[in-house]
Amino acid sequence: MRSLMIAALLALAACDAAKTEPDARAEPRTGAPAEAAAPQWSIDSGGDLNAFFECLERERISLVSAHRGGPKPGYPENALATLRETLEIAPAILEVDVATSSDGVLYLFHDDTLDEKTTGAGPADGLAWEEIGNLRLKDASGKATDYPPTRLGEALEWADGRTILALDIKRSTRYEDVVSEVRRQGAEDRVLLIAYTTAQARKLHSLLPEAMISLNVGSQSELNGAVAAGIPTDRIVAFTGVETPDPRLFSVLNDRDVEVIFGTLGGADSLDARAARSGDDRLYTELAETGVDLIATDRPAAVQAALGRAGRAGKAGVCGISRN
Repeated sequence: MRSLMIAALLALAACDAAKTEPDARAEPRTGAPAEAAAPQWSIDSGGDLNAFFECLERERISLVSAHRGGPKPGYPENALATLRETLEIAPAILEVDVATSSDGVLYLFHDDTLDEKTTGAGPADGLAWEEIGNLRLKDASGKATDYPPTRLGEALEWADGRTILALDIKRSTRYEDVVSEVRRQGAEDRVLLIAYTTAQARKLHSLLPEAMISLNVGSQSELNGAVAAGIPTDRIVAFTGVETPDPRLFSVLNDRDVEVIFGTLGGADSLDARAARSGDDRLYTELAETGVDLIATDRPAAVQAALGRAGRAGKAGVCGISRN
């Protein structure tokens, strides 16, 4: 039955011509932060991230995982200001990217070059931090903002008691350096380390065995391979793809107490984009109903609203979630 429900919703979302108007519910108003601070959601894992995820499952809560921190007009990806804005919308896990400057400073940035996303130019690892820190980030439209790049250490310190950061470690960056900074900040229980292969996950687990790892898992055999490589299931959060939801795989993972991430993010053909064009956000609720614990999305406001309408969103006072 759940498989049929997912299939029906995917078919509905694929009808791009059904609605061409922008989805006004998808994102809140943009612009500079208001002078009066808005209430913010927060997540406190309580020193045990796995127990936090188990609590969410017991309470039938699914969370937003905001891709690149949840950028929107005026708020660029991987900016600390953007992370703050997203926590006004939802009790979200914030996915960010970690690059390295030429002098070894870890900072939040996705691209290989600075040209498109900042007021600078050249390789992302080609400038010293003193220069990078004086650049300004651009939003998705290419407009320069007032926001500079953020050091990883600053982000980890800010996130303490506020949220969980999912760290996507870029090619310019050594795992050892990220782990060292996570340890320095005492953030072992409030980060997800992203791995795309079992070999990457094995290395990350050897460096920081107490941390949880978001690992690409497309089948039961891939999960078995990770376990055989020495990674316990209670350290794995399974990223199950961005194309077609697989309720059978979700069920297998849940039976083995492995949390499930599914990604609706991406470009024009993503499930996020299709849902926005169709004006129907029920897909997000159906993902939650079929066993998805974290929805990785470019539309955090829309996902939070859909989960809220279905009673599946995070609630203040439950599982270390609060709002004030």
